[in-house]
Amino acid sequence: MKTVILAGGMGSRLSEETQIKPKPMVEIGGNPMLWHIMKIYASHGFREFIIALGYKGESIKDYFLNCYYLQNDLTINLENGEVSCLNNNRLNWLVDLIDTGQDSMTGGRLFRLRDKMKKSTFMLTYGDGVSDVNIKKLVAFHKAHGKTATVTAVRPTARFGEMLVDRDIVTEFKEKQHTQEGWINGGFFVFEPEIFDYLPDESVELEKAPLEALAREGQLMAFKHEGFWQCMDTLREKQLLERLWNSKFPPWKTWKS
Repeated sequence: MKTVILAGGMGSRLSEETQIKPKPMVEIGGNPMLWHIMKIYASHGFREFIIALGYKGESIKDYFLNCYYLQNDLTINLENGEVSCLNNNRLNWLVDLIDTGQDSMTGGRLFRLRDKMKKSTFMLTYGDGVSDVNIKKLVAFHKAHGKTATVTAVRPTARFGEMLVDRDIVTEFKEKQHTQEGWINGGFFVFEPEIFDYLPDESVELEKAPLEALAREGQLMAFKHEGFWQCMDTLREKQLLERLWNSKFPPWKTWKS
């Protein structure tokens, strides 16, 4: 099963980084966010990817053209330009890099991939969020219910901590944690080819008319994920992910090495 990763947005709220690179290429722990997302899928056995490019897509192409060399120690013969890898680390991924337009909406990017995706079930996620979601269980859930679409539902982290106050006395103080009410779209979708019946043209935004119509028709199911999920919309969130990656157990690291 192939996985589409939407990697073409401008990431304007992370302009400190995205003035020179697309958001999926912002690094966490020395590797692009895109690498982290693909490692999550690959750790569950899904290694075929279609990257929907847009803003500064050439930098993503450059990364994958050089990815083999970037993952290894090298010996370079400067006399003849010959390059040899010393440790031969390989990522057994198959990656299609497809230009889906500089200013396309999320649905428009998927619409442009319809000829590649319209024959079989596929997955899709955003290029700016990581999670410890069990991809195999997500796919099994999708296959079991038989509907057109599955979205991974997550609980966002509260923006602020909480204090309980009784007559000016703080009786309980809680640091920021996952909210107890409400689910949001966490990405990590699974779609049947019928999703393209809801994408009439390139102008549509996936999260609006298409998903709203699927919900009205009872064709959108939620895979509820209570575990870790975090997007990277701002510099603060990028710094949070960096701290988590440098901790003993990065919460989205579902692979061994």
